[in-house]
Amino acid sequence: MNPEIIALISFVAVTTYTPGPNNISSASMGVLYGYKRTLPYMLGIASGFFMMLMLSGLVSGFLIEKIPAFEVILRIVGALYILWLAWHTLKASYTFDEAESKPLGFIQGFLLQVLNVKVIVYGLTLYGTFLANKIPSLLHLVLSAVIFACVGFTAVSLWTLFGAGIKRYLNKPRVRKAVNIILALLLVYTAVDISGLLGFLH
Repeated sequence: MNPEIIALISFVAVTTYTPGPNNISSASMGVLYGYKRTLPYMLGIASGFFMMLMLSGLVSGFLIEKIPAFEVILRIVGALYILWLAWHTLKASYTFDEAESKPLGFIQGFLLQVLNVKVIVYGLTLYGTFLANKIPSLLHLVLSAVIFACVGFTAVSLWTLFGAGIKRYLNKPRVRKAVNIILALLLVYTAVDISGLLGFLH
């Protein structure tokens, strides 16, 4: 197989399936509401992901290269939004009345992509490096964005199913607390990571 194809597949797989705002928040939603009620949120993620890939393909790094301050602002806003998700996850009781509960929906999933630096950097890296000069037309850009968005949807689906699968064990307070802390800490780590603070700590 072509080494460039292997590198592309490795990049997409590792970036898409490893913990991040989309996957961790989807796992948390799966725990709270199960797969079916999390579906609108996941569709919002996939739709926003597609839009950000399209924008990344069109600008191909122009904003970050020409306006460095834009990346800093985006990182801060995205990190704050993800920290809000972490707090929401940490405080989850799992003792709600399902008739009155309101899971995060399509809009929240879509909005997360706009504020998710990981998605933006992923898109710019994908189209600015791996696929640079390999997308000859708008049709090819749309098709490639659809394919990568579908891959992203499979990732959040797997994480949601994982969350839904462990829901039965959450009647035990210690298990419930441990799950909340782990998911929240993963989100906090993600927020710190995209904020750029880790670079200053090394």
